[in-house]
Amino acid sequence: MCGIAGIVSLKGETIPRISDALTVMGGLLEHRGPDGAGQWVANCQSVGLAHTRLSILDLSRTGAQPMKAVNGDVVVHNGEIYNYLELQDQLKDGWRFQSSSDTETILAAYSKFGSEFTNHLRGMFATALWDEKEQKLTLIRDRFGIKPLYYLISDGILFFASEAKALLPFSPEIATDTGSLAEYLTFQYCIGDQTLFQHIKHIPPGHSLTIRNGSVRLNKYWDVEYNIDYDHSAKYFENRLEELLTDSMSLHLRSDVPVGSYMSGGIDSSLIAVMAANHNNDNRDCFHGKFTQFPGYDESSYAEDAANLAHANLHQIDITANDFQNSIDKIIYHMDFPVAGPGSFPQFMVSKLASENVKVVLGGQGGDEIFGGYARYLVAYFEQCIKAALDGTSHDGNFVVTIESIIPNLGLLREYKPMIQMFWQKGLFEDLDARYFRLVDRSNDMTDEVDWNQLDKARVFESFRSIFNSQNVGKEAYFDKMTHFDFKCLLPALLHVEDRMGMAHGLESRVPFLDHPIVEFAATVPADIKSRGGNMKHLIKQTFANSLPNSILKRRDKMGFPVPLKEWFGDELKDFVGDTFSTGMSRHRQFMNSDNVMKNFGTETQFSRKIWGLLSMELWHQQFHDRSTAWRQMNPLKENGPVSGI
Repeated sequence: MCGIAGIVSLKGETIPRISDALTVMGGLLEHRGPDGAGQWVANCQSVGLAHTRLSILDLSRTGAQPMKAVNGDVVVHNGEIYNYLELQDQLKDGWRFQSSSDTETILAAYSKFGSEFTNHLRGMFATALWDEKEQKLTLIRDRFGIKPLYYLISDGILFFASEAKALLPFSPEIATDTGSLAEYLTFQYCIGDQTLFQHIKHIPPGHSLTIRNGSVRLNKYWDVEYNIDYDHSAKYFENRLEELLTDSMSLHLRSDVPVGSYMSGGIDSSLIAVMAANHNNDNRDCFHGKFTQFPGYDESSYAEDAANLAHANLHQIDITANDFQNSIDKIIYHMDFPVAGPGSFPQFMVSKLASENVKVVLGGQGGDEIFGGYARYLVAYFEQCIKAALDGTSHDGNFVVTIESIIPNLGLLREYKPMIQMFWQKGLFEDLDARYFRLVDRSNDMTDEVDWNQLDKARVFESFRSIFNSQNVGKEAYFDKMTHFDFKCLLPALLHVEDRMGMAHGLESRVPFLDHPIVEFAATVPADIKSRGGNMKHLIKQTFANSLPNSILKRRDKMGFPVPLKEWFGDELKDFVGDTFSTGMSRHRQFMNSDNVMKNFGTETQFSRKIWGLLSMELWHQQFHDRSTAWRQMNPLKENGPVSGI
């Protein structure tokens, strides 16, 4: 895992001090690649690339980057191409390999296949490739957004980097993008290509950005298509899933250093950890964060059950309120901007623990979005069953939706009665898109704290609806529409957390569920096989029943990575929250009323993320906006600009 950055003049003009600018960007990405750094600048001084390296494959210096080919092409690459050995064997007749690295495979594949080379890659990657003959720079991001890639255009120059913070010195200003803020406050993540930083965008998953002759063009090279297969039995899908995940695991375990696993106590991470341990005795280190002071949040017993089954070495850290107060500023810094829920905090702590033992760790991200693991899917299905019974449409079409089918799983909803009550109190049986929007809207209890008159929530709903009703998803299955939206929007946010919290400690995180053959296969599986009768992740449970402890297979209380923030904020961290919202610039934010934040403090429901979301926003402003002068003074392209850290 690494950090990449680069600069290119859209007019092909010389950029004075381009090497100094690359040094600044590389310095801000050093935590991503502490094992080495390098840069390349074209003779014309109008384009340059930088790289910081974390050595995982090809530990010799032959894999150093930027890597230049004999034909003059240059590449910097962040991530892993898992099928690089197969590609090298396929390409060796037309390319003389000088290293054993997966990076050189990119140069060889591009030479052979041109712009179609990404179709041949299996892995996670953010890549910048300079075509010397065409004088063209191409930026490519993997299919799912596992690896990040951001860009900024200012004064006729395009800057790109693995993290947004490396672009801040070159931004015209450090300001909040209002459209993205409305999205963040609604979902606690953004759903477009704009970030919370005005002027800074990310390349969407499955896209590339081409810069040539002054033009900048975004291209989509991959998308998932829901072509449902009604011809095969459930057993066929179980066998096929087992084959695909076993194959993905064998590729994701390729490494010249030991590989560990996160183990949360849920199905996905436990399955990955057990399969990794069974594959190789060197892969038996697992990592878990627990909250022993709060039994309702502590999942360590499930992690211990999975570790025992895998004969694994389970490393655990007991996470406290003091850890939160000591770490939250670092977390906000490494995240660049607020994304997703409070799970980033325990992820930061467990990643630190893992980094003290291994350089590579496997995680279960993607299983919930691909195979249906969120309780809200069951809540929505419950309402759909009632509506179908009332309308007499239970057996219409290919998907059977009946009250009888959900009865065995109603117990799963016991913990979510407050969510159901809130979900139904403002409407019932509306259009499916409106219903799901209500389920994922996190802003319902932020009416006093946020000035919505300055934000366009109607536009947020329209953006949501265009993704929810995308043409690549069939109109018949509500389940597929829900999981597709989360796959497209929530999953990249969770992968953002996975990447940043690992990279904060120089740790590479791999996600075997996100292998494109698995994702493309899952999109063919009928909804009632993936999640029969509302039984979340039914297909995974059936397929791998013998690989998981019964305690995990049958548990009904899995809630992601729960954090006792409500309890902490009401006790040990109460003063910390109060101080955060009552000092300095916090009382004068454009979109937030800190007095109302504190007035309503402590009134949140169990499922509310209001204080987390607003606290993250305030700390983000303090970290970046309030220090904008210091960030911009780092720009060496400005006259007398220094080359220094912040």
